[in-house]
Amino acid sequence: MRPSGRETGEMRAVSIETDVTRHAEGSCLIKCGDTHVLCTASIDERVPPWMKNSGLGWVTAEYGMLPRATHTRSRREAKNGQSGRTQEIQRLIGRSLRACVDRPALGERQIIVDCDVVQADGGTRCASITGGWVALRLAVNKLLANDMITSDPITDHVAAVSCGIYAGQPVLDLDYPEDSEAGVDGNFVLTGSGKLIEVQMSAEGSTFSRDQMETLLDLAESGVQDLKARQSSAVG
Repeated sequence: MRPSGRETGEMRAVSIETDVTRHAEGSCLIKCGDTHVLCTASIDERVPPWMKNSGLGWVTAEYGMLPRATHTRSRREAKNGQSGRTQEIQRLIGRSLRACVDRPALGERQIIVDCDVVQADGGTRCASITGGWVALRLAVNKLLANDMITSDPITDHVAAVSCGIYAGQPVLDLDYPEDSEAGVDGNFVLTGSGKLIEVQMSAEGSTFSRDQMETLLDLAESGVQDLKARQSSAVG
């Protein structure tokens, strides 16, 4: 039995509210159970210096957790410097979102996706990728509506979900009580068409077999299809 009472292949309740900030070109608040992440996408007509005159666009991401997003208060990274975990997660978000972007079609501009964790209960990086895609989609819609680009640079959906082996059972969408006790924990990033972007898996005190890994991938594919449907509904 899972601590939440969910079935092994059951996602947490997911909601995506769009246009939650006034100034960002794209924004949403994604809630995956008790994990809540504010995602915004900002259009910058400049690209990083190393990309100047390349004709290519760029998508990057920044990630952070508010001090009281977790059970105990954490120190602000703006004051103390980013942790290695934060840097690794925001690079993952950026890589994942760029996988669905035709950079020449975006033109020589940059879209910065900010993911700020308001409340954490496991799966913050996965929620950030899923919500980050929604914010990116909304920002690109504005570029298209204003005739700033002539073709849609977004080639597919991107979403992410965690899977793991908890109490000997493969389970979908781990919350914190499961994540902290799981013998195997994995994060799966996929496109809407089912192609893999990134898989992060590790054993925590036990090993896992190829068959178990494929079972977790099957669970992840079903979860991502559910998230894709929710993304589509959110962006209209």
